[in-house]
Amino acid sequence: MGSDLTMVTQLQDLDNRIRELDREVSALPKHIARIEKTLESHIRRLEADRAALSANQRERKGLESDIQVQQQKVSKLRDQMLQAKTNEQYAAFKKEIDYCEAEIRKFEDRILDRMAESEPLEHNVKKAETALTQEKKQVEAEKNTTRERTAQDQAQLEDLRKRRAEAVAAVNPGVYVSYERLRKTRNGTAVAEAVDGRCNACHMALRLQFFQDLRRGDSVMFCESCGRILFYNPPVETDEIGPSAQAEPAAETSALESNR
Repeated sequence: MGSDLTMVTQLQDLDNRIRELDREVSALPKHIARIEKTLESHIRRLEADRAALSANQRERKGLESDIQVQQQKVSKLRDQMLQAKTNEQYAAFKKEIDYCEAEIRKFEDRILDRMAESEPLEHNVKKAETALTQEKKQVEAEKNTTRERTAQDQAQLEDLRKRRAEAVAAVNPGVYVSYERLRKTRNGTAVAEAVDGRCNACHMALRLQFFQDLRRGDSVMFCESCGRILFYNPPVETDEIGPSAQAEPAAETSALESNR
C-alpha cells in the first residue's frame, strides 16, 4: 500500500476515533443533566408531600383548638343553665349547648378525616426520604465517574489530535485536500475498503481492471460510484500442513513397528 494511501487510511481511523470520543464527551454532561433533573423532580415531589403533611397537621391542630373553644362554651352554658329561672331560659341554654356539641362532633369528624389522609402522606414522605438519600449518593457517584471519564477522554483526544497532525504533515497536500472534501460531503467517511470486488461504503461492484489496479496499491484511487478513496487489504493466508508433512510421522511409526 502506497504511503499516501497508508496515511489517509490512518487519518480515517484517527478521525473515526476522534468523532466517537467527541460524541461521548458531549453526551456525558447531558447524561449528568438528565439524572440531576430527575433528582430535582423527586426532591420537589418530596417537598410537596411534606408541605401537604404539614398543612394536614396544622389543620388538625386548628380543629383541636376549635373543639376546646366549643367545650369551654358548653361548660359556661351548663353553669348558666343551672341558674336559669324560667323554662324559656333553660331551653335557650339547652339549645346553645346542643349547637356547640354538634359543632364539636363536626370538628372531631374532620380530624378523623385528616388523620386518615395523613397516614399515606407520612408513608410517602418516609419512603421518599429513604429513596432520595440513596439516589443522591448514586447521582454523586455517577458525577464523579463522569468527571473521571471526561478527563480520560480529553487526554485521549489530545493524543489522537497530535497523531492526526503528524499524519496530515506526512500525506501529500493534494491527497489531503481530497480526503477533507470527501470527509465533509460523505458523512465523515472519506476512505472505504474494497471487499469482494465491491466498495464497502456504497456496495457498488468495481470494474475488474480497476480492482486489479487497486490491489497493487501503487496510487490513491477513488471509487467510481461514490468517489471515496479506496484501499484493498489482502486476506492473511495461513500455512496449511500438506499431505507429505502428515505422511512423515506415519512412515516413522511404521519403521519403528518393523524394528520391534
